[in-house]
Amino acid sequence: MAVLLALLLSTTLTFAWLWFFVRRDRHPEPAWLLARTFGWGMFAWAVAAAFEGSFGHLPLPWLVLLLSAVAEEASKFLAASTATTEHAFDEPMDGLVYAVTAALGFALLENLTYTMGFGTHAAAWHALPTTLAHALFSAPQGYAFGGRYLRGGRWWRSRGLLLSIGLHFTFNGLLTGGADWLQLLALSAVTALMIALAQRYYLHFEAHARENPQTP
Repeated sequence: MAVLLALLLSTTLTFAWLWFFVRRDRHPEPAWLLARTFGWGMFAWAVAAAFEGSFGHLPLPWLVLLLSAVAEEASKFLAASTATTEHAFDEPMDGLVYAVTAALGFALLENLTYTMGFGTHAAAWHALPTTLAHALFSAPQGYAFGGRYLRGGRWWRSRGLLLSIGLHFTFNGLLTGGADWLQLLALSAVTALMIALAQRYYLHFEAHARENPQTP
């Protein structure tokens, strides 16, 4: 019973964050495309987990963290990119919407797997912080998807992916080792930076949507 409640908690939390991010789109996306992107995000977790299973033999912990960040962010990036060629992807804000949707699909399957494998405690210590963290990691990718749509230039996506990897690697690195006050302060600062970046991206694209209203 406790496990079922934990699974329900993880699922509810994921869709609550999805609603929080998607509702800011002034021109809502098709439900089927959001569902498909979410599903690709879940598949992305399986792909990343398969790669991460081969990192255990590496002798350097920081290298494991870096390669894990690369595998996870690259797989989420590919999942989100499946929506960028669709006709419904017609404004910069859509980049953020689909990047976050794929990230939350990724986070859901990760959290469900952790809960089934490690029990209800995993749902508490893993699901609560990492569900939002995955969405924030992917925000630079979403900004890059939208920015490339707006301005052109092939380096937009590369920069967004690299920033996502850097944030993910730094965040996970600060979660390891002893939790002294300096480490917790640094983790709080990185989290605040990710929230500030995501908010800036949304405000930028919201302003663009107001200035360029879509016609029916």
